[in-house]
Amino acid sequence: MDKIFFHIDVNSAYLSWSALEKLHNGSDIDLRTIPAVIGGDMAKRHGVVLAKSIPAKAYGIVTGEPIVNAMRKCPNLTLEPPDHNLYHRRSRELMTLLSDFCPDIEQVSVDECYMDYTPISSHYASPEEAAHIIKDRVRETLGFTVNIGISNRKVLAKMASDFRKPDLVHTLYSYEIQDKMWKLPVSSLFMCGHSSVEVLHKLEILTIGDLARTDRRIVEAHLKSHGALLWEYANGIDDSKVTVIQADAKGIGNSTTLSQDAEDKETVYRVLLSLAESVSHRLRAQNQAAGMISTEIKYHTFQKVSHQTTLYTPTNQTDLIYKTACTLFDEIWDGTPVRLLGIRSSKLVADTEPVQLSLFDLPQTMQAQPSSMRTQPSSKKKEQLDAALDSIRKRYGNDAVVRGSLIVNRKSDVK
Repeated sequence: MDKIFFHIDVNSAYLSWSALEKLHNGSDIDLRTIPAVIGGDMAKRHGVVLAKSIPAKAYGIVTGEPIVNAMRKCPNLTLEPPDHNLYHRRSRELMTLLSDFCPDIEQVSVDECYMDYTPISSHYASPEEAAHIIKDRVRETLGFTVNIGISNRKVLAKMASDFRKPDLVHTLYSYEIQDKMWKLPVSSLFMCGHSSVEVLHKLEILTIGDLARTDRRIVEAHLKSHGALLWEYANGIDDSKVTVIQADAKGIGNSTTLSQDAEDKETVYRVLLSLAESVSHRLRAQNQAAGMISTEIKYHTFQKVSHQTTLYTPTNQTDLIYKTACTLFDEIWDGTPVRLLGIRSSKLVADTEPVQLSLFDLPQTMQAQPSSMRTQPSSKKKEQLDAALDSIRKRYGNDAVVRGSLIVNRKSDVK
């Protein structure tokens, strides 16, 4: 089965993030609603446009053009200097939020990334549904908008995210390229810069479809290896995969919005088990163990509550993280219908570090356990079980082994 990729791109990132910061600091003007650009120097009127508002775009202003040209097109243009510290902070916030949906993220710039949707596909009715949930969560939580492109090829997902904006989801699967992509000007093709466009135009190659139908050898003769790459992209050929970024050393977590508000513990526990499996797997993959676990609840009223606890011994065991999360849930749930659940781990340590043993980690002959505890699997056996499941899933896919308690209504519980 083909993998499915998302390309997530912030709409006018620098301008959106600067606009939000100014509003937060008391400004009554939203830069996104007026002709405004980020870049250059307001006093000296030099530099280039780094980002533009939609009203500025209506004047024909384009990213990368000199500020002096932009001012000629729109004399009342508002200029705002870039704040790169702010942009990096906003970028981290975005990646942290996205990692709650799926850990398989490749950040390619401060405002865009690829996500491998395949590992979380069983949680959603379709990739389109998942993408809409993600983009809406970004808008509701962080205050800015993103476009999400969906495809079975990374380059096509990138192309799809550049379709009509803002705050939209678009698909561009391999079978859609002739209808959706080939009619576009060749300048729209990813990695096709100004000089390449000039060469292609001289060859009377005006659209992406023209390029796709041209003999590859002709394109290579004029543009060398880059021409071969452009020809492959025009035909939707791209076998690259998502290169996963390293986990945030401060914590690893996951959360999910339920397709229907949960009103009973049985449903909640099933979701928490799925989340615990995801979090514990990511911890083990990063050779980390968590010293603190927190459970997050968002009620149908959008009120958020959370509770956390420090563990006696840092762990990456699914069973212990799951039971801890359930205990925390029981302590804070007030019976109100639940819309979102999350588990987050923190106080991470390397899983190779020596740890303090608990009473129940001691050999049976040294324990004075209650009879009810003696039937429980030992900590070592649970570690071996987790390792075996990880190995099977790595080789055969995430759905190769599924807990029986997660099979019932699996797709309808988690959205």
